[in-house]
Amino acid sequence: MNKYFPGIGRIEYRPDAGPDDTLVFRHYNAKETVHGRTMEEWLKFSVCYFNTFRYLGSDNHYGERTHQRSWEDGSRSLDNYKRRMMAAFEFFQKLHVKYYSVSDRDMAPEGENYDQTNTFLDEMVTLACDLQRQTGMKPLYYSADLFTHPRYMNGSGSNPDAHVFAYACAQVKRSMDAAKRLGAENFVFFNPRDGYQSVLQRQFFRDMSHMAQLYRMAAQYKDKIGFRGQLLIQPKPADPRRHQYESDAMSTMHMLRHFGLDKYYKLYIKPAFSRLMSRPYEHDVYMAAAYNMLGCVDASDSWPEFNGTSDICAQDMRDATLVMKCVLEQGGLQQGGFTLGGRVRRESTEPRDLFHGHIMAMDTFARALRNAARMISDGSFSRSIQQRYSSYKSGFGERVEMGNMTFDDCEDFVRKNGEPMHQSSRHEHYENMFNYYISPPRQ
Repeated sequence: MNKYFPGIGRIEYRPDAGPDDTLVFRHYNAKETVHGRTMEEWLKFSVCYFNTFRYLGSDNHYGERTHQRSWEDGSRSLDNYKRRMMAAFEFFQKLHVKYYSVSDRDMAPEGENYDQTNTFLDEMVTLACDLQRQTGMKPLYYSADLFTHPRYMNGSGSNPDAHVFAYACAQVKRSMDAAKRLGAENFVFFNPRDGYQSVLQRQFFRDMSHMAQLYRMAAQYKDKIGFRGQLLIQPKPADPRRHQYESDAMSTMHMLRHFGLDKYYKLYIKPAFSRLMSRPYEHDVYMAAAYNMLGCVDASDSWPEFNGTSDICAQDMRDATLVMKCVLEQGGLQQGGFTLGGRVRRESTEPRDLFHGHIMAMDTFARALRNAARMISDGSFSRSIQQRYSSYKSGFGERVEMGNMTFDDCEDFVRKNGEPMHQSSRHEHYENMFNYYISPPRQ
């Protein structure tokens, strides 16, 4: 495969590369062992098909597409989708990754009716299967696009129209069939239209119960067809004009638990979305992990000049290290991995810019992996945290941990011991420690 990215070979690991050598990995060494596993095993990088090959530099407010690709004519013809897929697999192979992440509408266009749409999809899945056999690749996740078509303007699973609900379910069914054929390791639900713009128009519990029915049917169909992938949901707070029902990790987990679905699903977290909720970048990653619900992570940053409403290729070492610390502490992402979900800039018009952006993101998380491994291995952070919670190791605190306290017990303890002493959070101490690990180790 050397048609669409001529002059670019397979990206290699070169730790001695100079500042101008931006078509090599300086830090990502797939076979290097870190904290008991290879980088490739910890990170399981996947290229996001949508942001890499369907974003063409358009701007909703200020301009048309700027990315003119040799494989792309901008049409919805099947031939255009085939060229795009051929270019994508050449890119995957040269980037030296084993996974990609894709939806049904990334792969194939809508037809004139439901049957034609599925015929198009079947043909493109067959092509993808052939390319996978040639390259050894497969999807980290597959998903059904339940938001771009006008039929979903009022949502999919939560749509007030039962006809739209039925169409969404039928589309998920066909997508899960495709996911099985392609050997996808996960199936993602991504529902940015499922929410409300006005409390006057929607019945919240009814909407969420309908979404839960879709999720329940998906879990049942997964067993029926023998699909072994993990079901994932991505919380989505991005549209400022609409409040999503699954706006963050906690709201999504609460809905799943309320409807008895939490044992079937985990979460696909995009840390950059946390900032839209005025929370730290890593908030939802740690929250999902705390409940054993972290399944996959999107490795992208936000556009600071647009308040995080879009994605750029990951480059923030501090944020990435915080995420990797969480992932290492929970023992990895099992069937999940890291989706390279960033876009190149609108003004980055050369095809090689796609490589530059993805290499930067992969190197960022490779360095973050090493940082987190050092942090965990030497135990300093763990000892400091344990010291903060030392009052729970014995006596009254130990009984709290065991969960057998009453208000009367608490009152008796206060009467006996009086006012608690003020304890500093030592916030600056922890931040200072963290800075030590994100700096290069001393030789």
